[in-house]
Amino acid sequence: MRARSARTVALLATLAVGLSGCKNNEPPSPKPVETEIPKGVVQNAGPTIESGNALGTPMKDRVATLGLLNKRNNISQDLKMKPGDVRRIGNVLVRLQACEKTAPWEPDPEEGAFVQVWVYERPDVNTALAWHKIFSGWLFKNSPSVNVVEHPVYDVWVKSCAMSFPGEEAPAATSSAKPSGSPTAAPAPPAPAPAPSESAAPGPEA
Repeated sequence: MRARSARTVALLATLAVGLSGCKNNEPPSPKPVETEIPKGVVQNAGPTIESGNALGTPMKDRVATLGLLNKRNNISQDLKMKPGDVRRIGNVLVRLQACEKTAPWEPDPEEGAFVQVWVYERPDVNTALAWHKIFSGWLFKNSPSVNVVEHPVYDVWVKSCAMSFPGEEAPAATSSAKPSGSPTAAPAPPAPAPAPSESAAPGPEA
């Protein structure tokens, strides 16, 4: 019995050592993604672009949806931003200056956004890490080849620009009621009285 108890204790001690070793070999937990906007990077980026079109939603109230892709891990996400907003995802910084959309009555529909992109990187081994502007200009949804973000790691594109034009907020109501002042139809004439039958006619006088 004592020998069996000794073997049991030895086995438990071996398992404990093995478990502790496995715990020490666990990979470290991933670091949280940096989202703090660095000071001084976007201060000299220029003011928000005002819309040249007086129609539609004011520029400050429009909402653009941008796509952001990290080519290293193939992870993409949507960024919903208003003009003047700045978003940081890890080592990339995106600023939206404006977004536009063609009116619904224009023949060629298009949506675009003026975007600026910075990346925290070193251009070569002899340069220290710093924020570098890699793009500043208009991006278009239906014509992406007109202007593209050229970077080996990150890609940014336009998905939509949420805005409306006069007449889109409240479509014309369709009602069966007649407008005031319209002429009313005259009432139909009464149907003629039926002719008396022969059986009801009076007999000849005697």
